[in-house]
Amino acid sequence: MTGLEKIIKHIEDDSAAISKSILSEAEKKAEEIISAAKAEGEKKRAEITERSKLEVEASLSRAESAALLREKKVILNTKQEIIEDVITKAKESLEKLPENEYFDVIINMVKKNALNKPGFILFSKEDKVRLPEQFQERIQEALTGKSGAALTISDETREIDGGFVLVYGDIEENCSFDALFLAARESLQDKVSKVLFD
Repeated sequence: MTGLEKIIKHIEDDSAAISKSILSEAEKKAEEIISAAKAEGEKKRAEITERSKLEVEASLSRAESAALLREKKVILNTKQEIIEDVITKAKESLEKLPENEYFDVIINMVKKNALNKPGFILFSKEDKVRLPEQFQERIQEALTGKSGAALTISDETREIDGGFVLVYGDIEENCSFDALFLAARESLQDKVSKVLFD
């Protein structure tokens, strides 16, 4: 082998070794890049999976909370309707009492609401025409325990559903069933609620 052939052979060998080293280094780098990319991809996938899971859980939690809130609202509205119905029926049953019982209730209301001074008692047109005989006397008897109390049945009437209106000069006290039920509404709602739902 000549000197030139030896030099060429040496260059070829060096070149092959360098190429092999560069290729090996490039493959190693490529593996590192691929491994890092896989790790980053896996990390991103895990993050996305966790975020999706949390979003789904939050969504389910919100939906569950909304459903529970809606259920509570429906129950509350239903209870309120039942209570209102009971109170309305109680008032209607009072208005529809047989005459003798109805006017017994009126006498009890007079005892409770009359002031210790003279005044007038006004009824609805319907009640005025059906007042029992000697009802004026019954009113006075009911007031015997109240010093100075006296009520005269007025010729005037009021547009009321039942009950009466007391007039003392310029002062009127509305003792109609509507007014009494309205004034006692909160207390009645509490009592009916306790009876029905406790």
